[in-house]
Amino acid sequence: MIEAGVVVPICRRADGVLRLVLVRRGERGRHGGQLAFPGGKREAGDASLLDTALRETCEEIGLGKEQIQVLAPLPVLTTQSSGFCITPFLVRVTPPPQWRWQAGEIAEVIEAPLAEMADPEAHGEALEPWPGSAELRRVAFYRVGPHRLWGVSYRILQPLLPRLLAGEWDC
Repeated sequence: MIEAGVVVPICRRADGVLRLVLVRRGERGRHGGQLAFPGGKREAGDASLLDTALRETCEEIGLGKEQIQVLAPLPVLTTQSSGFCITPFLVRVTPPPQWRWQAGEIAEVIEAPLAEMADPEAHGEALEPWPGSAELRRVAFYRVGPHRLWGVSYRILQPLLPRLLAGEWDC
């Protein structure tokens, strides 16, 4: 298994709407074009998986540690096809006036209103080809604009979304 750390960033802009910050990966790589949380693989110099998540978040979308408040560690999950063991951390972020991201690795940063994601219309399922196989599998996802949030990112968010909307953390 490949160890990875990610942050699950939430923020509020002046309008008071609670938003989830997502990245859409660039087209290269094994997760090309997918929606995900900022983060990545642990490197030898990372003291912890939280350090991994914070370092990768700074590299990918330019958020420094002073813009991030860790609210809670979340349950560790493994991917079902790519061999990653992911440690996520719920964080509150102070977003910049305009997002800047690492070109090539990140195609865009998306602020998705949590209330919209909780709408039953935003939730879907589809039969999709499974990586490395001709097999079709039922895949659950959230619609985020024209994109789908699925896989381990979906599995991180699915139990977390109602807790966030219920106000479990001071967001």
